[in-house]
Amino acid sequence: LSWHVLDNPTRVTLELGPSRATPTPAPIRAPIVRRTGPRPIVIEPGHGGDDLGAQSNNGLAEKELTLAIARRLARLLESRGHSVRLTRDGDQSRALSDRTALANRLEATVFISLHANASAYSSVSGAETYYMSLDSATDEAAAATADLENQAGADVEESSPLDLILWDLAQAEVLNESADLALAVQRRLNSRLGTRDRGVKQAPFVVLTGATMPAILVEVGFLSHPQEVERLAQPDYQQQLAEALASGIEDFVRR
Repeated sequence: LSWHVLDNPTRVTLELGPSRATPTPAPIRAPIVRRTGPRPIVIEPGHGGDDLGAQSNNGLAEKELTLAIARRLARLLESRGHSVRLTRDGDQSRALSDRTALANRLEATVFISLHANASAYSSVSGAETYYMSLDSATDEAAAATADLENQAGADVEESSPLDLILWDLAQAEVLNESADLALAVQRRLNSRLGTRDRGVKQAPFVVLTGATMPAILVEVGFLSHPQEVERLAQPDYQQQLAEALASGIEDFVRR
């Protein structure tokens, strides 16, 4: 660009050269945050915050019981040399999808979701272990349990049917490993606690959807059963539950 002042009449002339493209700066890429250290075992204490979960007649809330067992389980596993992460270590609310997403980000070895059941029939008792199924539940009772636990994630945006089908196809191997993990944990619960064996089942749990590692959900007992809820409230029994769970997890990860 150049300019000149001319007389008769007074005027200014501008000479413009060829335009030059302004270079576009390269996009700034966010650094990729990678996991450091060993892959952890992720423990998910069900419910929390405003979501109490199931409640017993004597006031024991599922969210309190699952956190108490999860803390005991974490201490046991850490004492045996495992890296452990809880999805919550207090009375916080967490979206169900966020709990699974945390396990995925940490590249967890396994994901364990802890819950306590309830039934309209006070005679129903025992522990049962679930792994994921997208299409159907093992039986009507399993479907009802999944519906009850999924209510905590009612405000979570659901994945499209196509996304779920593609995930199901991609995770066939993970689902097989989840079945093995569920069997290992259920066997230890049966042998350690001597309660009614309700077996290993499948159901469409939101909290297990999208897990990229072996993932299970454990119902440690029924808060609606008078005798069982008394045991569940006792620290000694919670410790026995944690020990059974820890042994089952180790049976799987150390195979």
